[in-house]
Amino acid sequence: MSKIDTLKSLRIWAAETAPEARPEDIDFLLAERLELNPSEFQLKQDLQVTPDQVKQAQKDVKKLAKGISPQYILGYSWFLGYKILVQRGVLIPRFETEELVEWALADLTTGDKVLDLGTGSGCITVALAKEAAKKNITKLNLYASDVTDAALRTSEENFLIHKVDVTVRKANILIGLEKFDKIISNPPYIKESEKDIMDQNVLQNEPQEALFGGQNGIEFYQKFVKQVREHLNSGGEFFLEFGFSEKDQLAELFAQELPDFTIEFKNDLSGKPRMVKGKWNK
Repeated sequence: MSKIDTLKSLRIWAAETAPEARPEDIDFLLAERLELNPSEFQLKQDLQVTPDQVKQAQKDVKKLAKGISPQYILGYSWFLGYKILVQRGVLIPRFETEELVEWALADLTTGDKVLDLGTGSGCITVALAKEAAKKNITKLNLYASDVTDAALRTSEENFLIHKVDVTVRKANILIGLEKFDKIISNPPYIKESEKDIMDQNVLQNEPQEALFGGQNGIEFYQKFVKQVREHLNSGGEFFLEFGFSEKDQLAELFAQELPDFTIEFKNDLSGKPRMVKGKWNK
């Protein structure tokens, strides 16, 4: 093995050691350990690395070569600029969900009672609370629910770190929960048939119950529409993420089950339909 003494040589070694890993995962992992932002990482390829930094990278990249996600190796991910702790058994936050939070934020008002349904790491609640505070939206009554203990433990840790006051509940969809002004969720929506085309990294590492929404991908939504009226206040709203191929199915479902709601679909930044808002006309 040739000498590893610069970021460039470390990057080359990492690519050779973990050839199955995505280059962006290698770069993310190395950049985070070296405390470099993406532009610094690209510009500082001649940066001298210490023996301790090389040793840490060697440990990390060997895990990456085994198919472990870089966020799980680090123990955290980034979401709307906030560092969010993650561990195996808890879904890694996605960039698409940042757009869902920003959409919900636009309708948020002081004093709202808000539920983050299927909170996972708690990233939605942390980002929503922090961004709301910047806009002087205060006195939010925040709730977060999930069906797994691992997610609830991780979310509570993130709420504590970010000093966000949240009531945490264990619940399967909305059963046993109270009424809210806003419900926001990134639920499981991947079709079982899509397993074959998915990144093996995701399948090996992330919780199946947070990924898959049954044969048709919309099992969550089919249950949600039956329960939502009992858990929204008059004029309440829900914001949900979904798979980009599911818009037509969901439009039909909402038209049939929620005729007293105004339904609005929204595309993500890549132009794919990924979010839906429902407002109860009561």
